[in-house]
Amino acid sequence: MSDKEKVIEAFRTSEEPLNAKKVSEISGVEKKEVDKIMKELKKDETIVSPKRCYWTLNE
Repeated sequence: MSDKEKVIEAFRTSEEPLNAKKVSEISGVEKKEVDKIMKELKKDETIVSPKRCYWTLNE
């Protein structure tokens, strides 16, 4: 499983919006790498922000 898949899976299994630190803890991916992956996911609108600094999957 790639780091990107791990990050998406962290969002999928969470019942609440997550910040990068929490995604890193859940997925086991380094926070620096999570930041990069989340930047990509924001750009292609895979994740959206319901409140400042917290993100969730765009369903």
